Amino acid sequence: MNTSKNNEAPADGAALVTATPVPPAADPGAPQQVNFNIHLRKIPLLAELSDEDMARVRADIRVRQYNKRDVVLQKGAAGDSLLFLLSGQLQVIDVTEDGRAIGLRMLAPGDFFGEIAVINGSMRSASVVALSNVLVALLPRATALHLFSHSPSVANQMLRFLADKVQRDSQFRAILSIHNTAKRIYTFLDLLKEKKEGEEEVVENLPTHQDIANMINTSRETVTRTLLTLVQQGVIKKGTHRLIIIKPQELQRLAQG
Repeated sequence: MNTSKNNEAPADGAALVTATPVPPAADPGAPQQVNFNIHLRKIPLLAELSDEDMARVRADIRVRQYNKRDVVLQKGAAGDSLLFLLSGQLQVIDVTEDGRAIGLRMLAPGDFFGEIAVINGSMRSASVVALSNVLVALLPRATALHLFSHSPSVANQMLRFLADKVQRDSQFRAILSIHNTAKRIYTFLDLLKEKKEGEEEVVENLPTHQDIANMINTSRETVTRTLLTLVQQGVIKKGTHRLIIIKPQELQRLAQG
């Protein structure tokens, strides 16, 4: 997701908005703001909007900036907007009854979030925190609901997204039913991997070892030890916040046990 600080004329005036990021209300001492040109058609969910719908989005959308470790969404808050990550990195988290924070998934620029509370008018079901300085665009619930019901491209993308989410949640529940701890870790990595250009399979935005441990009900030490074993066996290679799957068939064999 690209944002631009210049004032170049857009090729499609309805698809670009110049916004001054607004700091959260709890941060009145924020530094001086900078105008950003937000290219709305580079947000995947909005890319194929009609000019009429894009004009409505352009008029209603607002941009907010957050600092690292700020809470962007609070669990239990009202679902009054659909949010888009424009720059930086976010993490969706939940808090267990004993106070442990569990990382559920990572968000990258171009991703949208907060859709469930917008659709059914409920409270937020999880919190979202900033892992870096971020820019977030907020689209009011009424405008988002209009797009869901009037824009075929948005409706189709949302249906695919929700179907993938249901499938992934089902796969995750199956992981938790596996008794062997190492096999749970292998299966978790196999679930997260994606195929990139050149047929390379990777796990992008790898959660911390503690987050993985919390998510699959084991200890951080077990996760660290298991990943180290996979590295030593040449199955994976560790990068910065990512894993490269060197031997995807071997990882799948281990996961299937």
